[in-house]
Amino acid sequence: MGVLNSIRKWIDGESAEDLIEAADEQSRPRRVWEEFLVKIAREVERVMQQEMFTPPGGPTYIPREYVVYLSSEDDKEWQGDKRRGLEQGLFNVLSDRARELSGSTQLAAKSLAVELRVDGTLNKGEFRVQGVWDETGNQTTVTPRPELAKTIGITPAPTDSVIEGTEGEGEQTVVRSRPTVLYQIEIWRNGVRETVVPVTRAEITIGRGSRSITVDLPLKGDPEVSRVHATLTRNSDGRYWVFSKGRNPTFVDGQEVPRGESVEVRADQKISFCTFVLRIQPQ
Repeated sequence: MGVLNSIRKWIDGESAEDLIEAADEQSRPRRVWEEFLVKIAREVERVMQQEMFTPPGGPTYIPREYVVYLSSEDDKEWQGDKRRGLEQGLFNVLSDRARELSGSTQLAAKSLAVELRVDGTLNKGEFRVQGVWDETGNQTTVTPRPELAKTIGITPAPTDSVIEGTEGEGEQTVVRSRPTVLYQIEIWRNGVRETVVPVTRAEITIGRGSRSITVDLPLKGDPEVSRVHATLTRNSDGRYWVFSKGRNPTFVDGQEVPRGESVEVRADQKISFCTFVLRIQPQ
């Protein structure tokens, strides 16, 4: 908490001194990530203030999600627990900052999300921040491939459809129901996170697929992945099970799942298929 308070003061410009240098010896090894966190937090705050508005008599509105795009080189340096720590640190600092900026006015957003992603056009040390207003945006700005959207049950955020009635009936507004997202799956390949996909079905198939075989979660580009490599099931208790079907092995946290058998997998465990790694993100 001392580190986060120092960062908040640094962002606010309350002190001209180097707060990181003033930290004790135990915090000095964290200097690099603190400086990186401060730079990003300042930029996210700028976007937050730029996008913030308060209608007369209403609450203060700000984007619910902030996507931070890193260069490919920086992204490789912020992986695993280090990456999650950076995201969590940004979340903690910016949640408090949002409440401070809104003053006595209530915030319309009940929660904020911060996610790190990759932009291959950026150079090392560069980053950009994008505010995302759509709360149904899958907590990412990723647009699923068409075949992925069809098979997993992803649909674009619905809009009200106006149906012209017969003479005298006027207009009728039909609101389509939205599918319930049960959980999300991070897809990693060769140590780089490629996308995050929402899942609306209790059981999905995972694999390379083919013209004659359709899978719910296609993993393209690795011929060692079987056409149907595994299934992933979420039961009514919210527990997850992976069933191995491929000729090449399926691993859960480095432990092979025998072909034709299933094992339980937790959200913090890695599911590996050749060059791909999946991680479950519960809702």
